[in-house]
Amino acid sequence: MRSRKMTGGLERAPHRSLLYALGLSREEIDRPLVGVVNSANEIVPGHKHLDVIAQAVKAGVRMAGGTPVEFPAIAVCDGLAMNHEGMRMSLPSRENIADSVEIMATAHPFDALVLIPNCDKSVPGMLMAMLRLNIPAVLVSGGPMFAGKGGTDLISVFEAVGKVKRGLMSEEELAEFETCACPGCGSCAGMFTANSMNCLSETIGLALPGNGTIPAPTADRTRLATAAGRKVMELLERGITPRMIVTEKAVRNAVTLDMALGCSTNTVLHLPAIFREAGLDLDLSLFDEISRATPNLCRLSPAGPHHIEDLHAAGGIPAVMAELARAGRIDTSCLTATGLTVAENLALMGSAIKNPEVIRTVDNPYSAQGGIAVLRGNLAPDGAVVKQSAVAPEMLRRTGPARVFDSEEAANAAILGGAIKPGDVVVIRYEGPRGGPGMREMLAPTSNIAGMGLDKDVALITDGRFSGGSRGAAIGHVSPEAAAGGAIALVQDGDPIRIDIPGRSLVLDVAEDELARRRAAWKPVSKELKSPQLRRYARQVLSAAQGAALEE
Repeated sequence: MRSRKMTGGLERAPHRSLLYALGLSREEIDRPLVGVVNSANEIVPGHKHLDVIAQAVKAGVRMAGGTPVEFPAIAVCDGLAMNHEGMRMSLPSRENIADSVEIMATAHPFDALVLIPNCDKSVPGMLMAMLRLNIPAVLVSGGPMFAGKGGTDLISVFEAVGKVKRGLMSEEELAEFETCACPGCGSCAGMFTANSMNCLSETIGLALPGNGTIPAPTADRTRLATAAGRKVMELLERGITPRMIVTEKAVRNAVTLDMALGCSTNTVLHLPAIFREAGLDLDLSLFDEISRATPNLCRLSPAGPHHIEDLHAAGGIPAVMAELARAGRIDTSCLTATGLTVAENLALMGSAIKNPEVIRTVDNPYSAQGGIAVLRGNLAPDGAVVKQSAVAPEMLRRTGPARVFDSEEAANAAILGGAIKPGDVVVIRYEGPRGGPGMREMLAPTSNIAGMGLDKDVALITDGRFSGGSRGAAIGHVSPEAAAGGAIALVQDGDPIRIDIPGRSLVLDVAEDELARRRAAWKPVSKELKSPQLRRYARQVLSAAQGAALEE
């Protein structure tokens, strides 16, 4: 066992003495040591209950003959970090989480790991660590929050701010509304980033069936955690490691489910960074290739009225996978964390669609193409990303004058101040991975545009990124970013921008000689960075087209 490097032999007597100091018995030290990575804290609603999940995991490990040893991990709530400098820390936290798990599991050589994330960057960070370490491991998340009163969620509150500005809601009504939109623990209720990544963890095969959709405050979620603790011991006995599960076929399965589910555009950042840890390449062209061939079967918030609890009741991820498998669109031979293949899992579980409106069939999809589109053109030669399933039909093709802002704050002030008019194309730049730094989410601007009643009239283009809760013609990840001298840095107020989402085109309609003149005069916007963390990040981070991973 790997842990014998720490516990076995005469020379490890000092090490064992420290383990005895923990209160462990000799029998416990001699058993397989399973690290339980718990990202519980008291500031993130999706993580408040994770101690309950961790206790269940540890019970499962003990039931199967192992010794669980818990250690912590950080987690950022993107909703709480939104629209202020705290959002600059969100994406960098992904790498910090992966690094910290690697540090703990190498300094203390566990035989296996069970990892407990839930919100936003904790899921991809832990998946990256699993593949980097490549020891038997299972991921089990804390699960999704229930929707709020009347089918509301966090995005409803963000959009309500614009409604107050328009006079469609009073401040008193908003004060009442904000108390009931997020009714309890769990990751926010729609197909936002956290739930997208938890569903895809199940799809990839590194989490057990049900991980993406079983609601947080239920007994089923606790039982899933216990099962994860037992299952990791089986994987250890059989020698099954994450890189045996994550293959090129699993990569294609993940992107296919991404498109069918209508996941967050953040998956286009996270999946390449995750698979990179296994030595597998995933670039934007594969996302677009698979999107063109994959029907969009689900329209969950913000793209539609349904929430994750509805997806679960309709059959969950197994039902979506089975429907795609029936059409020959996924490879069911892939191995999973159950120790079985996708085909064997689907046969054991039963995977019928129980609500054909929440999960449509491939013969009756919401759209013939997947949820995400990759656009290219002189404004984004390396690519830009849009959640096309959440774009109003009238905004799929649009030409309009640019309204340019060098920060999210300046754009928000203009939107809420009534300075943005129907037909405008809002451009927010210097918010990319390097220029932000940290590639802040533009949920507040997109929500304010929707709240001001402009989501069917105004597009937003940025080298930043979007929350999974953003809807409308929100085009992000523009690469190269402004700080790297990308064409988005050259846009001026009034420049015509042509958007053609079906044609996958994003064009700045300005003559090449004029762009060359502007480039010769261009100087990047300089930002004072007081944070050593952000200074290091800005020096090392790659472009959004490369998953905003860190250069080695």
